[in-house]
Amino acid sequence: MTRLTQSLQVNDLSLFARDLHRQLAAEPSLPGHLALLNMLARAGGYRNYQHLRAQTAAEARITAPAPPAADMTRVETALRYFDAAGRMLSWPSKTNLQHLCLWGLWSRLPAGQKMSERQISALLKDWHLFGDAAILRRTMVELGLVSRDAGVSVYLRQEVTPPADARALIRALHQRVAA
Repeated sequence: MTRLTQSLQVNDLSLFARDLHRQLAAEPSLPGHLALLNMLARAGGYRNYQHLRAQTAAEARITAPAPPAADMTRVETALRYFDAAGRMLSWPSKTNLQHLCLWGLWSRLPAGQKMSERQISALLKDWHLFGDAAILRRTMVELGLVSRDAGVSVYLRQEVTPPADARALIRALHQRVAA
């Protein structure tokens, strides 16, 4: 059985030591492992070791880690690939920027609406200026932003949660177009 580490934060070490000493002095002999854990937990302000473990587990469940912050320099770089109307000017040479820029186009696709290859290509054609809607469409499918029905060529925007950088880019593009 793997052992989970338990941390015990002590605000007043002197009070902790005094309480632990009092508990040890009350014992007729050297306490066992569990008795010693209970004494340490009580000296730390808990009812017993079980209470300490439950408290630590509850805190871990409640305090979820903060979502990662957006890399605004990366977002700023991606924004350079869009004009004031929100159209892509060129296809970035770096793959990670290509993927980030596609989130901006993904956000403009209609949600829950099935589209033919012609329909999605027409939308993408209006949203970029370098004349290659096919690369945009294929890469969006590869990234899972858009699904494609193999037999009928029906495209559908996938409802996925964008990463922090993509959310920041989408927000900046929508503000730019609205202005």
